[in-house]
Amino acid sequence: QVQLVESGGGLVQPGGSLRLSCAASGFTLDYYAIGWFRQAPGKEREGVSCIRSSVSSPYYAGSVKGRFTASRDNGKNTVYLQMDSLKPEDTAVYYCAAKRLGYFTTVQAMCDAALGDYWGQGTQVTVSS
Repeated sequence: QVQLVESGGGLVQPGGSLRLSCAASGFTLDYYAIGWFRQAPGKEREGVSCIRSSVSSPYYAGSVKGRFTASRDNGKNTVYLQMDSLKPEDTAVYYCAAKRLGYFTTVQAMCDAALGDYWGQGTQVTVSS
């Protein structure tokens, strides 16, 4: 059974940090680009960060650049999103997604269009004092 499971969400104060994990089962992440997306109430799903491989540079949305860091450990079939200097506007449900990207499709396009073959169920992140 193909599955992506996010974990690590929770309640944190502004300026704090959280590390999200996304564990894959039923398939190997080696050949998939991975995206992190978020959706706040009443808003559209937003691409936060997308990464093609463990040796390529991730794409970051402008709203999180310099504060969030995406990484992947193919050996553990897991991807991570380190979120620092969190702000109240980062509050949302965070999802990971896996996508087989064509050679000419950029990770930015993956993020902008919220492309994914497989999606996780989401994890809530709330930034509040």
